[in-house]
Amino acid sequence: MQSFKPVTKQDAPKLRRYYQNCSYGLCEYSVGTKLMWRKTLHPAWAEIAGCLVIRNTIDGQTAFDYPVPGPEGDEDAALAAIEAYCLEKGVSPVISVVPECRAAKLLARYPYVRVSSIRTWRDYVYYREDLQFFTGRRYSGQRNHIKKFRTQWPEARFRSLTAADKDAVDRFWEDYEAEFPKGDNAKARDELSLAKKMLKLAGRPWFIAGGIFDGDRLIALSLAERCGDTLIIHIEKALYSYTGVYPTLVQEFAGAFGGDCQWINREDDAADRGLRTSKLQYGPAKLAPKYRFEPQNELLSHVKAIPELRTERLTLSALEEADIPAYNALVLDRERNRWWGYDDAAGLGGPVEERSFFDVARRDFENRLAVNFAIRLDGKLIGEAVLYRFDYQGGAELGCRIDRAYDGHGYGTEAFAAVANWGLYRVQLNRVLAKCYRENEASFKMLSSCMRRSGEDETFFYFEKPV
Repeated sequence: MQSFKPVTKQDAPKLRRYYQNCSYGLCEYSVGTKLMWRKTLHPAWAEIAGCLVIRNTIDGQTAFDYPVPGPEGDEDAALAAIEAYCLEKGVSPVISVVPECRAAKLLARYPYVRVSSIRTWRDYVYYREDLQFFTGRRYSGQRNHIKKFRTQWPEARFRSLTAADKDAVDRFWEDYEAEFPKGDNAKARDELSLAKKMLKLAGRPWFIAGGIFDGDRLIALSLAERCGDTLIIHIEKALYSYTGVYPTLVQEFAGAFGGDCQWINREDDAADRGLRTSKLQYGPAKLAPKYRFEPQNELLSHVKAIPELRTERLTLSALEEADIPAYNALVLDRERNRWWGYDDAAGLGGPVEERSFFDVARRDFENRLAVNFAIRLDGKLIGEAVLYRFDYQGGAELGCRIDRAYDGHGYGTEAFAAVANWGLYRVQLNRVLAKCYRENEASFKMLSSCMRRSGEDETFFYFEKPV
């Protein structure tokens, strides 16, 4: 199983290798967000197929960021790894904060998926030139505030902040808290505490920090991070007693650090009415959506019961309690099952009882994990065909085993084809997959007769039957 490492400050350089060229334009795709909100997001990371994959755990629920590719990154392989991880964990591969430029790719990938986009998630994204120059009638208010600020405090100056400004920053926080307008708001106070911690990282090469000084007194500060063609503003604070200082800070910061960036992202409004009003007043070019994709295992949702399938010689249907003795004998035949791929008895995780295997098959269908067909000849159970491992791209794997007493008559091929066709044309799967051990000549022959060979490795031959 893929392993993930919790994000720490020491990981920042490795994450920056991906984020510095990331074109998604959302604040979540940055080192600053992962560090600042570490105790909320519990982010963990892994490098998979040349991509950065972040797994977040929020209120006990797992959600992945969309993979961020490096120069030779394979997004499809990274998504497949996420899906495999979630299948093994038994959870849905939720991919959240998906940028608009990747939404179509996921819509094409998942045939059954729930998509949501909440207004309060959206980032306020501005043209850099708009915030740098404040030109046009719509920015007359900002220009007036800046003029008043410059008139009242003509000696105030903007400059970069470094680790050497620690004392000035510490005093700023004291002054800011003294006039903090949301002192009784627990959420706002938490955000303020996180902002203080983040400013201690000013001077690190991946962060950009600057502030306005009135003499030796720091009266406003901001911390940002460049990702692709977007400057992401993580922190923006100023003393309210200095009228007009906020638009002055915005303009000065954009002019000093915007460079050739096309966009400035001032993050979301956290469902705060005051923040929403303020950020809208600066005329965002767009409210960048963040989509949440929840692939659904709905491939069998419309199958209320295991159907009866008939072939020339066989009947395939749900297991019945009367089948238990014959089914147990089939499952426990070690010679028969050395090519099955897993040990049914060991998989129980406990002692084998008379109904154990029957109950597992029934429970797997109830949970929409597998469909176990009993293969019957003249009413007698002679094997089973199992459609299982339903993936999130509309595929499933098919396995089949026949009682040794009935080998050599083509019953396996007949049953296999019947279940594959049911999956493709009744359940509406995109493809049915199968594999066999390289040493299993009988299965290789059977699969070659009814499916298309699609690959091999040191252990298996792989087959596929697409629609």
